[in-house]
Amino acid sequence: MNPWIHLDTAQIPGGGELRLMQRGQDYSIMSGSIELMNSRLYGSEVALCDLAVAKLPPSKAPRMLIGGLGMGFTVRAALAALPKEAQITVAELVPQVIDWGRTHMARLYGDSLDDPRARVVLTDVADLLAAAKPPYDVILMDVDNGPDGLNRDANDGLYSVAGLAAMRRAVKTGGVLAVWSAGPDQAFAGRLRRAGFAVTEHRVGASPSGKGPRHIIWVGVAR
Repeated sequence: MNPWIHLDTAQIPGGGELRLMQRGQDYSIMSGSIELMNSRLYGSEVALCDLAVAKLPPSKAPRMLIGGLGMGFTVRAALAALPKEAQITVAELVPQVIDWGRTHMARLYGDSLDDPRARVVLTDVADLLAAAKPPYDVILMDVDNGPDGLNRDANDGLYSVAGLAAMRRAVKTGGVLAVWSAGPDQAFAGRLRRAGFAVTEHRVGASPSGKGPRHIIWVGVAR
């Protein structure tokens, strides 16, 4: 089997680093010894979008916020699912992750970064949540490894009671919040409900076939 090749390293604001690896046509983003993303295991990133859009009230021009660019699978799913008048804003904290989408991983992204419906903003998603006027129709959160973050202490605040209250303010009543996680978290589901969301929990396979490791997606409709 071919060895993994280290392509680049990115520093995470506030501490920690990401490493972009390649083996043949496959890519991996690592944090230390932990694999955060793999280009062969993107099924749950697509499901994050599709499950949320399925709950979205009809709209000719929905506004979507995506927290975390990753390998671009969620924004590609959003572009495929939403109408031509949609507006999609992607918040990404690490500048090299954006660069990787235009260089090393351009094949994965296709023309998604040039689609006029989508813009990628180099910022903390918390800043866009705080400035959400008017509120979004749908928010997709794929930050760190989910509520039990690995890379950045500030992400714990993002998924705290106060952080979820900010998300509720940032989404319309009847709008949708979907959150990706590497694993289950009953306490987090409870916080979502207390923040004002009617919540369903989905176990989704990481592979596009629906098989492989199971990830968790919470879909909350704002009450």
